[in-house]
Amino acid sequence: MLSTGGGPAPVIDLNCDMGEGMDTDAAIFPFISSANIACGAHAGDETIMRRTVELAVRHGVAIGAHPSYPDREHFGRVDLLGDPAPATGLALLEDSLNEQLVALAAVCRDIGVRLHHVKPHGALYNRAARDGVVSGVIARVVAAFDPALLFYGLSGSGMAPAAATAGLNFVSEVFADRTYRPDGSLTPRSEPGALIENSPAAVAQALKMVREGRVTVAGSPEEIALRAGTVCLHGDGAHAVEFARLIHDALIAAGMRITAPV
Repeated sequence: MLSTGGGPAPVIDLNCDMGEGMDTDAAIFPFISSANIACGAHAGDETIMRRTVELAVRHGVAIGAHPSYPDREHFGRVDLLGDPAPATGLALLEDSLNEQLVALAAVCRDIGVRLHHVKPHGALYNRAARDGVVSGVIARVVAAFDPALLFYGLSGSGMAPAAATAGLNFVSEVFADRTYRPDGSLTPRSEPGALIENSPAAVAQALKMVREGRVTVAGSPEEIALRAGTVCLHGDGAHAVEFARLIHDALIAAGMRITAPV
């Protein structure tokens, strides 16, 4: 168990991808401290963004943008860039990211709140984690839009140095409902065992990452080190509400205070 030595409780952020058209969003908000809201490229629209921002305000949850490749057909889970990424593709990506941030920020401004962070979605997130050029584009767009925004990204990935180069504060993200490869990347969704769909396993993984800074590699007894600044669960998961409640309660029981990073 964690020992606080009588001082303030250790803190952790619990985030969830929201505004993607799921009917469970409202039930998840009481258990999280930050929300990554789809900006219309892979899911969502102005009406859904407004409804989701209002839910975040009602529950005191920090509001983040969840930009994606502009690909609603595949829910943003197909990499649209070649390898290496062409200059034209990167320019189009930059324009799309800026449009997405503008769209969500406009909703926030109308409601009277501000954006707190940015977390890329799906295939764009995975590409940025391994491709410094792409993560650099994202970080530069975010910094140009608002340098006070936090950049949420995969723990131990190339997203951290990209954020630092752009002058952004980086928040290392770990996943309660995804499995890991030996290099610290997430197991691709196309492979068996990529998703954790068992509540005790998701809770155990979240606690291990937060308390020990380690995670067990999928299909192996091997463990790898990581830094946990925020724990993610996916709002479109089949057990999202259950996972949110159980992970929230387990973190509290372990002596943690759940709050968004500053």
